[in-house]
Amino acid sequence: MAEKPGGDRETLLFKLKKAKDRFLSSSPTAISLWNGVQAALQGIDSLTDIEEIRHRVIENSQRFIERSEKAIETIGKIGAKRINDGDLIMTHCNSHAALSVIKEAHRQGKDLHVIATESRPWRQGLITVNELTEEGVPVTLIVDSAVRSVMRDVDLVFVGADTITSSGVLINKIGTSQLALIADEARVPFLVCSETYKFSPISLFGDLVKIEERDRKEIIGDAEVPESVMVRNPVFDATPPEYIDSIITEIGMIPPFAAYEVIVKILGHDYIFEDKE
Repeated sequence: MAEKPGGDRETLLFKLKKAKDRFLSSSPTAISLWNGVQAALQGIDSLTDIEEIRHRVIENSQRFIERSEKAIETIGKIGAKRINDGDLIMTHCNSHAALSVIKEAHRQGKDLHVIATESRPWRQGLITVNELTEEGVPVTLIVDSAVRSVMRDVDLVFVGADTITSSGVLINKIGTSQLALIADEARVPFLVCSETYKFSPISLFGDLVKIEERDRKEIIGDAEVPESVMVRNPVFDATPPEYIDSIITEIGMIPPFAAYEVIVKILGHDYIFEDKE
């Protein structure tokens, strides 16, 4: 959609549909993209004037962005209430929502320390430790396989979300499910920080979340590994709701099994049924 669409209404709607399909194919796992595109195009089918359609798309998009930014701020304030002085917090990958909780607690003057996983293969944990260091938050970086060794000392685990299904399953960066399992074993609260637009309406209709698998080069780099060796590189995994203590959203803290209610009441019936493809 780099060039300005021209022509009649049908041509514009056709170009918007092509752009939508291209965006959605770029990241099939993250439902936030689907919800964002749906929000941007909501209501345009009822419009006849081309300029009205363009204005509606721009207006919808700006509203979605503003809502997203406000959600992160609100999640930070709600989640920070769960952090006490002296807490040791573990986080995984790099989540704006999860980090907003930690940063807000630090700004409130709470004494805390963060353990961040390296988050292979892209090592997003390095982004996390840099962000927290810039905020003045004490942080320790560990390799992913060290999680169980240090979990016994942890007080809280905060992670983000790529998608939350209607049954409360969390789809997030690979390795998240092992954190949840280990936290459950150690009786450490496992908290998910997620904007409501990361809840999946299409999961209501039985659609399964597609777990992307990416290139083997992300794992092995330039190392000499025989082509006959199969390399698996799943980007995300699924965490069952029974391992999640609460989901912190901009509408408050909810149990994972309340995901269905969030999808129906927050996103709305018309929004969900407008386009399930």
